[in-house]
Amino acid sequence: MSELPEWLQVYDVKYLPIVRAYAQKIGLVEEINRKVDSEMEISPGTFVLAMVLDTLSGRSPLYRLQDFFAHQDVELLLGEDHCPQAFHDDNAGRVLDKIYQAGSMKLFTSCALRACEVFGVEGPYFHFDSTTRSVMGEYLLEEQHDLPFVPTYGYSKDKRPDLKQFVLSTLCVNHNVPILGSFEDGNASDKKLNNELLNRLSEHLGNKDLEQTIYIADSAVVTEKNLAALEQQLFITRLPASYKECGRVIEEAVEAQEWEEVGVLAKTPGSVKRPCAHYRVYESQVKLYGKKYRAVVVHSSSNDKRRQKRLEREQKASLKEVLQVVKQQSPQEYACEADAQAAAQRLRDSRWGYHRLAVEVEQRPTYGKGRPPKDRPRPVKELRYGLRVSIQQREKVLERKRMSAGCFVLLTSVPTDGELGHAGVQVLQAYKEQHGLEQNYGFLKDPVIVNSLYLKRPERLEALGLVLLLALLIWRLMERTMRAHVNEQHSPLVGLDNKDTKRPTSFMMTTKFTCVMVAKVGQERRLVSPFSKVQRSYLVALGVRVEAFTHFELRLQQDGW
Repeated sequence: MSELPEWLQVYDVKYLPIVRAYAQKIGLVEEINRKVDSEMEISPGTFVLAMVLDTLSGRSPLYRLQDFFAHQDVELLLGEDHCPQAFHDDNAGRVLDKIYQAGSMKLFTSCALRACEVFGVEGPYFHFDSTTRSVMGEYLLEEQHDLPFVPTYGYSKDKRPDLKQFVLSTLCVNHNVPILGSFEDGNASDKKLNNELLNRLSEHLGNKDLEQTIYIADSAVVTEKNLAALEQQLFITRLPASYKECGRVIEEAVEAQEWEEVGVLAKTPGSVKRPCAHYRVYESQVKLYGKKYRAVVVHSSSNDKRRQKRLEREQKASLKEVLQVVKQQSPQEYACEADAQAAAQRLRDSRWGYHRLAVEVEQRPTYGKGRPPKDRPRPVKELRYGLRVSIQQREKVLERKRMSAGCFVLLTSVPTDGELGHAGVQVLQAYKEQHGLEQNYGFLKDPVIVNSLYLKRPERLEALGLVLLLALLIWRLMERTMRAHVNEQHSPLVGLDNKDTKRPTSFMMTTKFTCVMVAKVGQERRLVSPFSKVQRSYLVALGVRVEAFTHFELRLQQDGW
């Protein structure tokens, strides 16, 4: 196969010009350059953009970055031309050091808040959660001080207790758009992380009116100190089952049977193997640390499997105990009927969890020896009394337990009326959006996005966190823009398996641009093949002009960029 002439260069750009267009719209390069001092040939902002592009290309960031750009149109993707060899690992390390010195997470928050302003991302809900990330290095840090965090052993959400780890926490707005990030010690407590964030939330978010926001977090936020810190902040969380008030209010709801039917909340259809959950809610109150809060008891048809297994174990234990009692009592005999009746009543009154005993007194005559006469009844030598016992399941108790097993309690200070008033159903809907953070952590842990972290210094790990969070931010902004377009235009996009979807994802978008190639002749660039109808529909939904694939000097316009 003959080689291409020197005057012709062809690049497999895929969807990366779209990523670059979004980075330009939020002013990523300019924002970082303003706050990171550097005299390097390549500016810190440009280097960060390069690492974001590398991350979203499906490679491992900081690993032979120069090899990646050796096969890319550097000028098109970065807006300025550089030799690929300038992106070697030493330069990447220097940039990460300077980013850390400028404040990695402050830089991210600055970029994220600017992005929210540009894209109109707003809403009353702030979602907070944390996860762990395992690292491969030794990290012998006993003699070092003033580290941003300490990789160490702790409870591993990665299921790798043999590896050291650090904790990454994020605060997201509008479901899953990250605006805050923090790196903590590998054994940091979620309860402590919540408290530290709550005490500095206004400092982090600047001029945002926190009185018009609702803080949503998991059950780790429910401590006396954290609830005190939430005194002036509306919140929604899950009440831990370890609190007595949780069990009490669930029993109240099950006993009252005054549920408000909610139905299915899932935005995507279920399947035979994984049907959508049906919900019901019940409103009540609980008292914690001397203060009353709203409690929304939620019953889900998709019962927690762990709880159902526990219920099955309790049933088996109850049956085993009852069978032992029957084994002991069945042979017993009483000289008089009154004693037998008294014993029977005691067994009827006893309770063994999920079972009860149905007991009847029966006569047990004793006959003399010898063959009985043919013309008269067999003479009774002695008449004694025994118990005939049968086991019955307490269906009502079992049904209440089954229903209780499918219940959880949402704790909230959000009022029922007013500008931010929420009915019980709305409290549940807001809390269910917490799963967006789990999707974010799936992105940040995806081995295609980030291979095992091996950087030798926590400072560089934190600076790398800026790159990963910026990549996630752009990923979510693209997804959010597409979905907003679909909802406004009532026009679905072609998703996976060529099926129409009303909920396109950034991953779906990447699959449509896998073979986009750009030919460069001198200073002129052209698409090797014109965009298909599907590709053009995605560009319209993303608000990105076709010129983003052929021009490195982009001008932002109202109808796209």
